[in-house]
Amino acid sequence: MSAKTQRRLAAILSVDVVAYSRLMGADEAGTLAAMQAHRRELWDPIIAEHGGRLVGTAGDSLLIEYASAVAAVETALVIQKEMIARNAEVPEEKRMRLRMGVNIGEVIVEKDDIFGDGVNIAARLQALADVGGIAISGNVHEQVRGKLDISFRDDGMHEVKNIEHPVHVWRWSEGPVTAAPAGVALKLPDKPSIAVLPFDNMSGDKEQEYFADGMTEDIITDLSKASGLFVIARNSSFSYKGRNPDIRDVCKELGVRYVLEGSVRRAGNRMRINAQLIDGRHGGHVWAERFDRNLEDIFAVQDEVTREIVAALKVELTPKEKDQRGNVGKVNPEAYDYFYRGRTCMFNFNAESSIEARRMFAKAIAIDPGMVAAYAMTAISLSTDYLNNWNGATLETIGEALAIAEKARDIDGNAPIAHIAASICLTWLKRPLEAEAAARKAIDLDPNLAQGYSALGQTLDFAGRHAEAVDAFQRALRLDPQFDIVLNLLGRAQVSLGHYDEAEANFRRRLIRSPRTDTTRAYLAALLGETGRTGEARELWKELMEINPDFDPEWLRTALPFTTSTWFDRFYGGLEKSGLLEK
Repeated sequence: MSAKTQRRLAAILSVDVVAYSRLMGADEAGTLAAMQAHRRELWDPIIAEHGGRLVGTAGDSLLIEYASAVAAVETALVIQKEMIARNAEVPEEKRMRLRMGVNIGEVIVEKDDIFGDGVNIAARLQALADVGGIAISGNVHEQVRGKLDISFRDDGMHEVKNIEHPVHVWRWSEGPVTAAPAGVALKLPDKPSIAVLPFDNMSGDKEQEYFADGMTEDIITDLSKASGLFVIARNSSFSYKGRNPDIRDVCKELGVRYVLEGSVRRAGNRMRINAQLIDGRHGGHVWAERFDRNLEDIFAVQDEVTREIVAALKVELTPKEKDQRGNVGKVNPEAYDYFYRGRTCMFNFNAESSIEARRMFAKAIAIDPGMVAAYAMTAISLSTDYLNNWNGATLETIGEALAIAEKARDIDGNAPIAHIAASICLTWLKRPLEAEAAARKAIDLDPNLAQGYSALGQTLDFAGRHAEAVDAFQRALRLDPQFDIVLNLLGRAQVSLGHYDEAEANFRRRLIRSPRTDTTRAYLAALLGETGRTGEARELWKELMEINPDFDPEWLRTALPFTTSTWFDRFYGGLEKSGLLEK
């Protein structure tokens, strides 16, 4: 390092003009004049007022160095709010909007320039900000929390280009919450990776939507059993239902290289399926095929789609996987129709739809007593009733559910869903070793089973093996990035480990995705009380009571089968410190 080069810790503000090229193309002279006016009248004076040093400009961007994170964020906030006011009278197509990112880090100083990861991360944060908004790193958030009249939304951990470790991102904007912009990508797995988007219903009958969804879910299940593939789970794939996303964006958001999309047309006892496999790097087709079959050949079609994709991606099935596939039999279309209807009801996730789901599964079983999935889903539905205090479910209900799950395992010991159902029931019955064995068996049969890792994490957490539970929940989240309930479970395990900052971040991420969740609010309120922020805890509890006035924290003591007291001590201790257990 030369005598003129030095290192120092600095807060860096990165600013970018959104759609600058479009603005210049439409009106070069007007855009330049507007930019100069904004710089002269607003940006430069505010930067100077807060002690900023302008170290770089590139037409549509600025880079500013500060000694203080608070000063950097204050600058960003004042400028963004003033720009909103300035744009109010400007036609929509001529408005100049900014994205801003703030980071604290070590920078390399050469003459008047600064370099290094501290600067690079600020630039990446700027790209993640909402239009007219600000994105800051986790270390900046720690510095400014409680010091400014501003509230940031937790956007979780992000992999960013050319930075080795994920960055914790917090975002602010005056407008409504928006999704992170396209271009934020999870790292690709070290094997071919794929997401299956919900197939379009081309039957001309909206009532047939459940059939197209059911076909999609079964193809996901079939593909995920191949250990040579990385397959995104149902929850995340179905977050794109009803949308028409750019396939390249889907691949970046879910961290996969390929997407399978298609359509289903059902007419009487015939079905036509069109499917195409797309490479997310360039949007080109890798494979496409059309299948015309009788409904009784559903399994055969699903198997053929899987085999074609496995061949197209040059994935080698293991001898065990080839063996398990075996000969694909025919199905009873009426029984399968009832099963698809029941599974769709379950995803509505309320007490009434839970009852209706079981009614559909019962009809499927009456027609086909060997339908393993219908038994397993019945058991899971009963367990869901118990956990949510629905339909009068008790521990006796869980005992009934376990008997049904065991029936499913007896019919087919190679069905992952049967072992999942058994694991869930065994967990609530406080039989952790058996529950763990069942979850691990499901994962062995289906290495891409996010639900399997979630079930494993639950039983490990309740058994006091919290660090192992965290690992399992993180695996579930990678396979199913939109499965927001896992953020709740992950945060709960982190509380038991005393990792309060990480737990708080995950609880807040869940609240962004599920704004009306009561349980996550309860968990976060307890954490806030435990860490001395009792005022915030009481405000959060007030929101919880508005959402669910009947919420009873004592129910958790009864329902959650922890074998150690650590979590209970911290949960109820935090509520007590905030005065939230007082009658």
